[in-house]
Amino acid sequence: MDELPQRVAGRNPVLWTALLLAGSFTLLYGRVLARLVHDWINDGNYSHGFLIVPLSLYFAWERRARLRTIQRDPSAFGLVVVIGSLAVLLAGLMGAELFLTRVSIVGIVAGSILFLFGWRTLGLLALPVLFLLLMIPIPAIILNQVTFPLQLLASQVGEAALRGLGVPVLREGNVIVLANVSLEVAEACSGIRSLISLLTLGIVYGYFADSRFSVRFVVALCTIPIAIASNGLRVAGTGIAAHYFGPRAAEGFFHTFSGWLMFVVAFCMLFVVTRLIIRVAPRSARGVLPDSIVAVRS
Repeated sequence: MDELPQRVAGRNPVLWTALLLAGSFTLLYGRVLARLVHDWINDGNYSHGFLIVPLSLYFAWERRARLRTIQRDPSAFGLVVVIGSLAVLLAGLMGAELFLTRVSIVGIVAGSILFLFGWRTLGLLALPVLFLLLMIPIPAIILNQVTFPLQLLASQVGEAALRGLGVPVLREGNVIVLANVSLEVAEACSGIRSLISLLTLGIVYGYFADSRFSVRFVVALCTIPIAIASNGLRVAGTGIAAHYFGPRAAEGFFHTFSGWLMFVVAFCMLFVVTRLIIRVAPRSARGVLPDSIVAVRS
């Protein structure tokens, strides 16, 4: 009876190694993951975090045929990456820095792949691994530096749109003064939420829309001005509603509904821009790369 586990372990060393790594990972990162899920639930900026891991696993699964053809070439440098990631985890725990503890997750995953399978496998799985970074909330010190400029930019776009529509308006910083009400573009209205969500959506949509890295990169990059423009239009729409229907029109249901509506509009804009990019830069027979090269670049 004692020979059976030995036979199973001898025939499935990769399986037992994977189980050992999974158990160790759960032991090390149980609390970190629990706090991360808590932030996904309570922070509207990162509610898309629940989709990141399943999508990353799908991207990896989609490469299964090419993974079988790659020769395993384990690299000892992967162990260095794992140890370095553990050091980052320890530093984050000692300094109560959530961002470091969470980033170390990606380092552990990348280092484990490199240590067990080698550089070629890690190159093929680069996108699924790096995609995991989108589930990690940006540190507050960086988020605060980005949020206020976005508030001012949304105010400027909203002011320009209102002036273009003939609505009397005066802007003082991030406050838009109308004839009957003053609207403050608060931190929640800066557009950072739609920017983060639209960037994630743009990466996913670009991935399925075209296999070329250049097209995917441009599509993802286009989400930034699209998110800023759509949020500015939302501010302008709120100002128009307040101007013609009173201050209450800028609050409650309309304010919430306009956020969802503008996100739909932003995605439609992204769809149109992506179609234009593909039409302007069509795939030519000479420009098509072999699947292996596309996989590595992906």
